Amino acid sequence: MVDETKVESAAGGADDAGLRRSLKNRHLQMIALGGIIGASLFIGSGAVISTVGPAAVLSYAVGGLIVVLVMRMLGEMATAAPTLGSFMEYARTSLGNWAGFTIGWLYWYYWVGVVAFEAVVGAELVNPLVPAVPQWVISLVLMLLLTATNLVSVRSFGETEFWLASIKVITIVIFLVCGTVFVLGLWPGAEFSVGNIALDGFVANGGFAVLHGVVIVIFSYFGTEIVTIVSAESDEPERAVAKATKAVVWRVLLFYVGSVTLLVMITPWQEIPTEGSLYAAAFTRFGLPAAEVVVNVVVFTAVISVLNSGLYTASRMLFALQRRGFAPSWVRDINRRGVPWKAILLSTLVGYVAVAASYVSPDTIFYFIINSAGAVALFIYGMIALSQLRMRRRLEQEAPERLKLKMWLFPYLTWATLVVIVVVVVTMGAIEEVRSQLTLSLVSLVGILLIYVLFVRRRVAKA
Repeated sequence: MVDETKVESAAGGADDAGLRRSLKNRHLQMIALGGIIGASLFIGSGAVISTVGPAAVLSYAVGGLIVVLVMRMLGEMATAAPTLGSFMEYARTSLGNWAGFTIGWLYWYYWVGVVAFEAVVGAELVNPLVPAVPQWVISLVLMLLLTATNLVSVRSFGETEFWLASIKVITIVIFLVCGTVFVLGLWPGAEFSVGNIALDGFVANGGFAVLHGVVIVIFSYFGTEIVTIVSAESDEPERAVAKATKAVVWRVLLFYVGSVTLLVMITPWQEIPTEGSLYAAAFTRFGLPAAEVVVNVVVFTAVISVLNSGLYTASRMLFALQRRGFAPSWVRDINRRGVPWKAILLSTLVGYVAVAASYVSPDTIFYFIINSAGAVALFIYGMIALSQLRMRRRLEQEAPERLKLKMWLFPYLTWATLVVIVVVVVTMGAIEEVRSQLTLSLVSLVGILLIYVLFVRRRVAKA
Protein backbone atom coordinates (compact mmCIF):
# COMPACT_ATOMS: atom_id res chain seq x y z
CA MET A 1 0.00 0.00 0.00
CA VAL A 2 1.32 3.42 -0.96
CA ASP A 3 2.12 5.73 1.93
CA GLU A 4 0.55 8.85 0.49
CA THR A 5 1.28 10.97 3.55
CA LYS A 6 4.97 10.55 2.93
CA VAL A 7 4.56 11.74 -0.63
CA GLU A 8 2.72 14.80 0.58
CA SER A 9 5.32 15.61 3.20
CA ALA A 10 8.05 15.21 0.65
CA ALA A 11 6.16 17.53 -1.62
CA GLY A 12 6.81 20.31 0.86
CA GLY A 13 9.54 21.36 -1.53
CA ALA A 14 12.99 22.73 -1.56
CA ASP A 15 12.45 25.25 1.23
CA ASP A 16 11.60 22.52 3.74
CA ALA A 17 14.83 20.74 2.87
CA GLY A 18 16.90 23.88 3.30
CA LEU A 19 17.39 24.34 -0.43
CA ARG A 20 16.29 27.55 -2.13
CA ARG A 21 13.73 28.06 -4.87
CA SER A 22 16.10 30.22 -6.92
CA LEU A 23 15.42 28.83 -10.39
CA LYS A 24 13.04 30.72 -12.65
CA ASN A 25 10.69 29.27 -15.22
CA ARG A 26 13.02 30.34 -18.04
CA HIS A 27 15.82 28.26 -16.50
CA LEU A 28 13.66 25.16 -16.33
CA GLN A 29 12.24 25.54 -19.80
CA MET A 30 15.66 25.98 -21.40
CA ILE A 31 17.08 23.08 -19.37
CA ALA A 32 14.14 20.98 -20.57
CA LEU A 33 14.57 22.28 -24.11
CA GLY A 34 18.31 21.78 -24.47
CA GLY A 35 19.03 19.20 -21.80
CA ILE A 36 18.57 16.23 -24.13
CA ILE A 37 20.88 17.68 -26.79
CA GLY A 38 24.30 16.24 -26.06
CA ALA A 39 27.49 15.48 -27.93
CA SER A 40 25.96 12.10 -28.81
CA LEU A 41 23.62 13.84 -31.27
CA PHE A 42 26.28 16.05 -32.83
CA ILE A 43 28.91 13.30 -33.10
CA GLY A 44 27.27 9.90 -32.53
CA SER A 45 24.53 10.22 -35.15
CA GLY A 46 27.01 9.23 -37.89
CA ALA A 47 27.64 5.83 -36.33
CA VAL A 48 23.89 5.25 -35.95
CA ILE A 49 23.18 6.08 -39.61
CA SER A 50 26.10 3.88 -40.72
CA THR A 51 24.68 0.95 -38.72
CA VAL A 52 21.00 1.37 -39.60
CA GLY A 53 20.93 3.26 -42.90
CA PRO A 54 18.23 5.85 -43.65
CA ALA A 55 15.91 4.00 -41.26
CA ALA A 56 17.98 5.53 -38.45
CA VAL A 57 15.13 8.03 -38.54
CA LEU A 58 12.88 5.23 -37.22
CA SER A 59 15.42 4.32 -34.53
CA TYR A 60 15.42 7.90 -33.27
CA ALA A 61 11.62 8.01 -33.50
CA VAL A 62 11.12 4.79 -31.50
CA GLY A 63 13.71 5.83 -28.91
CA GLY A 64 12.06 9.23 -28.69
CA LEU A 65 8.62 7.63 -28.28
CA ILE A 66 9.84 5.66 -25.27
CA VAL A 67 11.17 8.86 -23.71
CA VAL A 68 7.97 10.79 -24.46
CA LEU A 69 5.83 8.12 -22.78
CA VAL A 70 8.12 7.83 -19.75
CA MET A 71 8.17 11.62 -19.40
CA ARG A 72 4.38 11.72 -19.55
CA MET A 73 4.22 9.19 -16.69
CA LEU A 74 6.79 11.15 -14.73
CA GLY A 75 4.98 14.41 -15.44
CA GLU A 76 1.75 12.91 -14.11
CA MET A 77 3.43 11.96 -10.83
CA ALA A 78 5.48 15.16 -10.54
CA THR A 79 2.47 17.46 -10.97
CA ALA A 80 0.41 15.38 -8.53
CA ALA A 81 3.16 15.39 -5.90
CA PRO A 82 6.18 17.61 -6.69
CA THR A 83 8.98 16.42 -4.44
CA LEU A 84 12.70 16.48 -3.87
CA GLY A 85 14.12 13.30 -5.39
CA SER A 86 11.42 13.00 -8.04
CA PHE A 87 11.15 9.42 -9.31
CA MET A 88 13.26 8.06 -6.45
CA GLU A 89 10.54 9.22 -4.07
CA TYR A 90 7.75 7.92 -6.29
CA ALA A 91 9.41 4.51 -6.50
CA ARG A 92 9.84 4.44 -2.72
CA THR A 93 6.23 5.29 -1.96
CA SER A 94 4.78 3.14 -4.75
CA LEU A 95 6.97 0.03 -4.74
CA GLY A 96 8.79 0.12 -1.41
CA ASN A 97 12.03 1.30 0.17
CA TRP A 98 14.06 -1.18 -1.87
CA ALA A 99 12.88 0.46 -5.09
CA GLY A 100 13.65 4.01 -3.91
CA PHE A 101 17.10 2.98 -2.72
CA THR A 102 17.86 1.09 -5.94
CA ILE A 103 16.67 3.65 -8.46
CA GLY A 104 18.23 6.54 -6.52
CA TRP A 105 21.67 4.99 -6.29
CA LEU A 106 21.55 3.70 -9.87
CA TYR A 107 20.75 7.21 -11.05
CA TRP A 108 23.52 8.75 -8.95
CA TYR A 109 26.00 6.15 -10.20
CA TYR A 110 24.98 6.79 -13.80
CA TRP A 111 25.58 10.54 -13.58
CA VAL A 112 28.91 10.42 -11.77
CA GLY A 113 30.07 8.09 -14.55
CA VAL A 114 28.75 10.50 -17.18
CA VAL A 115 30.52 13.40 -15.45
CA ALA A 116 33.85 11.58 -15.74
CA PHE A 117 33.19 10.57 -19.35
CA GLU A 118 32.24 14.10 -20.40
CA ALA A 119 35.30 15.54 -18.65
CA VAL A 120 37.49 13.18 -20.70
CA VAL A 121 35.65 14.00 -23.95
CA GLY A 122 35.89 17.73 -23.21
CA ALA A 123 39.65 17.41 -22.66
CA GLU A 124 40.01 15.62 -26.00
CA LEU A 125 38.23 18.49 -27.74
CA VAL A 126 40.37 21.17 -26.07
CA ASN A 127 43.71 19.38 -26.24
CA PRO A 128 44.48 20.19 -29.93
CA LEU A 129 44.31 23.90 -29.01
CA VAL A 130 46.80 23.48 -26.13
CA PRO A 131 48.83 20.37 -27.08
CA ALA A 132 51.47 21.10 -24.44
CA VAL A 133 48.94 20.57 -21.64
CA PRO A 134 48.24 16.93 -20.70
CA GLN A 135 44.64 15.83 -21.24
CA TRP A 136 44.21 14.80 -17.61
CA VAL A 137 45.02 18.37 -16.55
CA ILE A 138 42.34 19.74 -18.88
CA SER A 139 39.83 17.21 -17.52
CA LEU A 140 40.71 18.27 -13.98
CA VAL A 141 40.29 21.97 -14.83
CA LEU A 142 36.88 21.33 -16.41
CA MET A 143 35.76 19.38 -13.35
CA LEU A 144 36.96 22.12 -10.99
CA LEU A 145 35.24 24.88 -12.96
CA LEU A 146 31.88 23.14 -13.06
CA THR A 147 32.18 22.08 -9.41
CA ALA A 148 32.71 25.74 -8.51
CA THR A 149 29.66 26.74 -10.56
CA ASN A 150 27.50 24.25 -8.69
CA LEU A 151 28.90 25.28 -5.30
CA VAL A 152 28.23 28.99 -5.74
CA SER A 153 24.44 28.71 -5.86
CA VAL A 154 21.63 26.92 -7.64
CA ARG A 155 21.04 30.18 -9.50
CA SER A 156 24.58 30.07 -10.92
CA PHE A 157 23.96 26.50 -12.07
CA GLY A 158 20.70 27.58 -13.69
CA GLU A 159 22.24 30.56 -15.48
CA THR A 160 25.19 28.50 -16.72
CA GLU A 161 22.91 25.77 -18.02
CA PHE A 162 20.52 28.31 -19.54
CA TRP A 163 23.21 29.81 -21.75
CA LEU A 164 24.90 26.51 -22.61
CA ALA A 165 21.53 25.04 -23.60
CA SER A 166 20.71 28.17 -25.59
CA ILE A 167 23.80 27.69 -27.76
CA LYS A 168 22.78 24.11 -28.55
CA VAL A 169 19.18 25.01 -29.31
CA ILE A 170 20.11 27.94 -31.56
CA THR A 171 22.56 25.74 -33.49
CA ILE A 172 19.95 23.04 -34.09
CA VAL A 173 17.33 25.60 -35.16
CA ILE A 174 19.78 27.15 -37.65
CA PHE A 175 20.59 23.69 -38.99
CA LEU A 176 16.90 22.80 -39.36
CA VAL A 177 16.16 26.00 -41.30
CA CYS A 178 19.25 25.81 -43.53
CA GLY A 179 18.89 22.06 -44.03
CA THR A 180 15.25 22.31 -45.09
CA VAL A 181 16.05 25.02 -47.63
CA PHE A 182 19.04 22.97 -48.88
CA VAL A 183 17.23 19.64 -49.45
CA LEU A 184 14.39 21.43 -51.24
CA GLY A 185 16.93 22.79 -53.71
CA LEU A 186 16.28 26.39 -52.71
CA TRP A 187 19.79 26.96 -51.35
CA PRO A 188 22.29 28.56 -53.81
CA GLY A 189 23.99 25.77 -55.75
CA ALA A 190 21.89 23.01 -54.15
CA GLU A 191 19.69 20.43 -55.85
CA PHE A 192 16.48 18.80 -54.65
CA SER A 193 17.84 15.92 -52.52
CA VAL A 194 14.88 14.63 -50.49
CA GLY A 195 15.15 11.34 -52.40
CA ASN A 196 18.48 10.54 -50.71
CA ILE A 197 16.49 9.14 -47.80
CA ALA A 198 15.32 6.21 -49.97
CA LEU A 199 18.56 5.33 -51.76
CA ASP A 200 18.99 1.51 -51.74
CA GLY A 201 15.68 1.34 -49.88
CA PHE A 202 14.67 3.10 -46.68
CA VAL A 203 15.31 0.06 -44.45
CA ALA A 204 18.57 -0.69 -46.26
CA ASN A 205 20.18 -2.82 -43.53
CA GLY A 206 17.12 -4.76 -42.41
CA GLY A 207 14.57 -4.53 -39.62
CA PHE A 208 16.86 -5.76 -36.83
CA ALA A 209 19.25 -2.92 -37.61
CA VAL A 210 16.46 -0.48 -36.69
CA LEU A 211 16.16 -2.14 -33.27
CA HIS A 212 19.94 -2.11 -32.98
CA GLY A 213 19.76 1.63 -33.61
CA VAL A 214 17.19 2.08 -30.84
CA VAL A 215 19.63 0.46 -28.41
CA ILE A 216 22.26 3.02 -29.40
CA VAL A 217 20.09 6.14 -29.47
CA ILE A 218 17.99 5.56 -26.34
CA PHE A 219 20.86 6.79 -24.19
CA SER A 220 21.17 10.05 -26.13
CA TYR A 221 17.73 10.96 -24.83
CA PHE A 222 18.51 10.19 -21.20
CA GLY A 223 18.53 13.40 -19.17
CA THR A 224 15.10 14.67 -20.16
CA GLU A 225 13.86 13.67 -16.71
CA ILE A 226 16.27 16.13 -15.06
CA VAL A 227 13.60 18.82 -15.23
CA THR A 228 11.53 16.99 -12.59
CA ILE A 229 14.52 17.07 -10.23
CA VAL A 230 15.45 20.68 -10.98
CA SER A 231 11.84 21.77 -10.43
CA ALA A 232 12.21 21.15 -6.66
CA GLU A 233 14.33 24.31 -6.56
CA SER A 234 12.06 26.43 -8.75
CA ASP A 235 9.41 28.90 -7.73
CA GLU A 236 6.63 27.16 -9.73
CA PRO A 237 7.41 23.42 -9.77
CA GLU A 238 4.02 22.09 -10.87
CA ARG A 239 3.62 24.57 -13.72
CA ALA A 240 7.21 24.09 -14.92
CA VAL A 241 6.99 20.29 -14.97
CA ALA A 242 3.62 20.27 -16.73
CA LYS A 243 4.86 22.68 -19.39
CA ALA A 244 8.12 20.79 -19.98
CA THR A 245 6.35 17.42 -20.14
CA LYS A 246 3.86 18.64 -22.72
CA ALA A 247 6.62 20.15 -24.85
CA VAL A 248 8.85 17.06 -24.89
CA VAL A 249 6.92 15.59 -27.84
CA TRP A 250 7.78 18.33 -30.31
CA ARG A 251 11.31 18.68 -28.90
CA VAL A 252 12.04 15.04 -29.67
CA LEU A 253 10.37 15.18 -33.10
CA LEU A 254 12.01 18.44 -34.11
CA PHE A 255 15.50 18.31 -32.62
CA TYR A 256 16.28 14.61 -32.97
CA VAL A 257 14.02 12.99 -35.56
CA GLY A 258 13.83 16.14 -37.67
CA SER A 259 17.55 16.83 -37.76
CA VAL A 260 18.50 13.18 -38.45
CA THR A 261 15.94 13.11 -41.28
CA LEU A 262 17.62 16.13 -42.83
CA LEU A 263 21.08 14.57 -42.42
CA VAL A 264 20.16 11.52 -44.54
CA MET A 265 18.57 13.81 -47.13
CA ILE A 266 21.53 16.18 -47.37
CA THR A 267 24.09 13.40 -47.90
CA PRO A 268 23.55 9.87 -49.29
CA TRP A 269 23.81 7.65 -46.23
CA GLN A 270 26.64 5.51 -47.68
CA GLU A 271 28.79 8.65 -47.86
CA ILE A 272 28.12 9.73 -44.28
CA PRO A 273 31.31 9.43 -42.15
CA THR A 274 31.13 7.38 -38.97
CA GLU A 275 33.57 9.67 -37.18
CA GLY A 276 33.47 13.38 -36.63
CA SER A 277 30.41 15.61 -36.66
CA LEU A 278 27.82 15.20 -39.41
CA TYR A 279 26.55 18.66 -38.52
CA ALA A 280 29.96 20.17 -39.27
CA ALA A 281 30.00 18.32 -42.60
CA ALA A 282 26.47 19.55 -43.38
CA PHE A 283 27.25 23.18 -42.56
CA THR A 284 30.34 22.88 -44.76
CA ARG A 285 28.13 21.72 -47.64
CA PHE A 286 25.95 24.75 -47.07
CA GLY A 287 29.08 26.82 -47.70
CA LEU A 288 28.99 28.50 -44.31
CA PRO A 289 32.44 29.84 -43.27
CA ALA A 290 34.41 28.16 -40.46
CA ALA A 291 31.62 25.60 -40.10
CA GLU A 292 33.78 22.90 -38.54
CA VAL A 293 35.28 25.26 -35.96
CA VAL A 294 31.86 26.62 -34.99
CA VAL A 295 30.29 23.17 -34.64
CA ASN A 296 33.26 21.95 -32.58
CA VAL A 297 32.67 24.87 -30.22
CA VAL A 298 29.00 23.89 -30.01
CA VAL A 299 29.95 20.27 -29.30
CA PHE A 300 32.24 21.48 -26.53
CA THR A 301 29.42 23.53 -24.99
CA ALA A 302 27.21 20.41 -25.18
CA VAL A 303 29.86 18.44 -23.29
CA ILE A 304 30.19 21.15 -20.64
CA SER A 305 26.40 21.37 -20.37
CA VAL A 306 26.09 17.64 -19.65
CA LEU A 307 28.95 17.84 -17.17
CA ASN A 308 27.26 20.76 -15.41
CA SER A 309 23.87 19.03 -15.31
CA GLY A 310 25.45 15.75 -14.24
CA LEU A 311 27.10 17.30 -11.20
CA TYR A 312 23.89 19.04 -10.20
CA THR A 313 21.68 15.97 -10.72
CA ALA A 314 23.98 13.54 -8.92
CA SER A 315 24.30 15.84 -5.89
CA ARG A 316 20.54 16.43 -5.61
CA MET A 317 19.74 12.74 -5.90
CA LEU A 318 22.33 12.01 -3.19
CA PHE A 319 20.79 14.74 -1.03
CA ALA A 320 17.32 13.23 -1.53
CA LEU A 321 18.61 9.74 -0.69
CA GLN A 322 19.96 10.84 2.68
CA ARG A 323 16.60 12.36 3.63
CA ARG A 324 15.18 8.82 3.57
CA GLY A 325 18.11 7.25 5.39
CA PHE A 326 19.50 5.76 2.17
CA ALA A 327 22.77 7.73 2.27
CA PRO A 328 25.11 9.04 5.00
CA SER A 329 23.44 11.77 7.06
CA TRP A 330 26.40 14.15 6.75
CA VAL A 331 25.70 14.79 3.05
CA ARG A 332 22.65 16.85 4.05
CA ASP A 333 24.81 19.83 5.12
CA ILE A 334 23.85 23.00 3.25
CA ASN A 335 25.88 26.20 2.98
CA ARG A 336 24.63 29.78 3.38
CA ARG A 337 23.56 29.92 -0.28
CA GLY A 338 21.29 26.89 0.08
CA VAL A 339 23.63 24.49 -1.73
CA PRO A 340 24.21 20.89 -0.49
CA TRP A 341 27.97 21.28 -0.72
CA LYS A 342 28.96 17.94 0.75
CA ALA A 343 26.69 16.08 -1.68
CA ILE A 344 28.29 18.01 -4.54
CA LEU A 345 31.83 17.30 -3.36
CA LEU A 346 31.16 13.59 -2.81
CA SER A 347 29.68 13.30 -6.30
CA THR A 348 32.61 15.15 -7.87
CA LEU A 349 35.11 13.08 -5.86
CA VAL A 350 33.90 9.96 -7.66
CA GLY A 351 34.23 11.89 -10.90
CA TYR A 352 37.84 12.78 -10.11
CA VAL A 353 38.63 9.13 -9.35
CA ALA A 354 37.03 8.06 -12.62
CA VAL A 355 38.96 10.71 -14.59
CA ALA A 356 42.20 9.52 -13.02
CA ALA A 357 41.26 5.95 -13.88
CA SER A 358 40.67 6.95 -17.51
CA TYR A 359 44.40 7.69 -17.82
CA VAL A 360 45.88 5.23 -15.33
CA SER A 361 43.63 2.24 -16.02
CA PRO A 362 41.44 2.94 -19.08
CA ASP A 363 40.82 -0.72 -19.92
CA THR A 364 39.82 -1.87 -16.43
CA ILE A 365 38.56 0.62 -13.84
CA PHE A 366 37.36 3.32 -16.26
CA TYR A 367 35.92 0.70 -18.62
CA PHE A 368 33.91 -0.79 -15.75
CA ILE A 369 32.63 2.59 -14.49
CA ILE A 370 31.43 3.72 -17.92
CA ASN A 371 30.03 0.42 -19.20
CA SER A 372 28.43 -0.65 -15.92
CA ALA A 373 26.10 2.34 -16.27
CA GLY A 374 25.28 1.53 -19.90
CA ALA A 375 21.83 -0.01 -19.39
CA VAL A 376 20.94 1.91 -16.24
CA ALA A 377 18.69 4.30 -18.19
CA LEU A 378 16.45 1.40 -19.22
CA PHE A 379 16.28 0.06 -15.65
CA ILE A 380 15.26 3.50 -14.41
CA TYR A 381 12.66 3.96 -17.14
CA GLY A 382 11.17 0.57 -16.25
CA MET A 383 10.91 1.45 -12.55
CA ILE A 384 9.33 4.82 -13.37
CA ALA A 385 6.64 3.00 -15.36
CA LEU A 386 6.00 0.51 -12.55
CA SER A 387 5.79 3.36 -10.03
CA GLN A 388 3.28 5.20 -12.19
CA LEU A 389 1.05 2.13 -12.44
CA ARG A 390 0.79 1.90 -8.65
CA MET A 391 0.64 5.62 -7.92
CA ARG A 392 -2.01 6.37 -10.56
CA ARG A 393 -4.40 3.78 -9.17
CA ARG A 394 -3.88 5.11 -5.65
CA LEU A 395 -4.50 8.70 -6.73
CA GLU A 396 -7.63 7.78 -8.68
CA GLN A 397 -9.10 6.26 -5.52
CA GLU A 398 -8.06 8.83 -2.93
CA ALA A 399 -7.17 12.14 -4.62
CA PRO A 400 -8.33 12.31 -8.26
CA GLU A 401 -8.20 16.12 -8.16
CA ARG A 402 -4.39 15.91 -8.02
CA LEU A 403 -4.24 14.25 -11.44
CA LYS A 404 -3.74 17.48 -13.34
CA LEU A 405 -1.66 15.88 -16.10
CA LYS A 406 -2.66 12.32 -17.02
CA MET A 407 -0.82 9.56 -18.83
CA TRP A 408 -2.45 8.79 -22.16
CA LEU A 409 -4.54 5.60 -22.50
CA PHE A 410 -3.73 4.41 -18.99
CA PRO A 411 -2.85 1.62 -18.23
CA TYR A 412 -2.39 0.27 -21.75
CA LEU A 413 0.36 2.64 -22.89
CA THR A 414 2.20 2.18 -19.60
CA TRP A 415 2.24 -1.58 -20.04
CA ALA A 416 3.19 -1.21 -23.71
CA THR A 417 6.12 1.01 -22.69
CA LEU A 418 7.29 -1.63 -20.21
CA VAL A 419 7.14 -4.29 -22.93
CA VAL A 420 9.20 -2.14 -25.33
CA ILE A 421 11.78 -1.47 -22.61
CA VAL A 422 12.12 -5.21 -21.98
CA VAL A 423 12.53 -5.80 -25.74
CA VAL A 424 15.31 -3.21 -25.92
CA VAL A 425 17.07 -4.77 -22.91
CA VAL A 426 16.87 -8.24 -24.50
CA THR A 427 18.16 -6.79 -27.77
CA MET A 428 21.18 -5.41 -25.92
CA GLY A 429 21.98 -8.97 -24.87
CA ALA A 430 21.79 -10.10 -28.49
CA ILE A 431 24.17 -7.45 -29.83
CA GLU A 432 27.82 -8.22 -29.18
CA GLU A 433 28.97 -4.60 -29.21
CA VAL A 434 26.75 -3.60 -26.27
CA ARG A 435 26.38 -6.92 -24.45
CA SER A 436 29.12 -6.05 -21.99
CA GLN A 437 27.23 -2.86 -21.04
CA LEU A 438 24.15 -4.91 -20.18
CA THR A 439 26.16 -7.46 -18.23
CA LEU A 440 28.07 -4.88 -16.21
CA SER A 441 24.90 -2.82 -15.62
CA LEU A 442 23.21 -5.93 -14.23
CA VAL A 443 26.22 -6.35 -11.94
CA SER A 444 25.66 -2.78 -10.71
CA LEU A 445 21.96 -3.45 -10.18
CA VAL A 446 22.55 -6.66 -8.23
CA GLY A 447 25.31 -4.99 -6.19
CA ILE A 448 23.02 -2.13 -5.12
CA LEU A 449 20.20 -4.54 -4.25
CA LEU A 450 22.61 -6.61 -2.12
CA ILE A 451 23.79 -3.49 -0.28
CA TYR A 452 20.17 -2.65 0.51
CA VAL A 453 19.32 -6.17 1.74
CA LEU A 454 22.48 -6.62 3.80
CA PHE A 455 23.05 -3.16 5.27
CA VAL A 456 20.08 -0.83 4.79
CA ARG A 457 16.78 -2.70 5.01
CA ARG A 458 16.73 -3.35 8.78
CA ARG A 459 18.05 0.09 9.68
CA VAL A 460 15.42 1.86 7.56
CA ALA A 461 12.66 -0.38 8.92
CA LYS A 462 13.58 0.60 12.52
CA ALA A 463 13.69 4.32 11.71
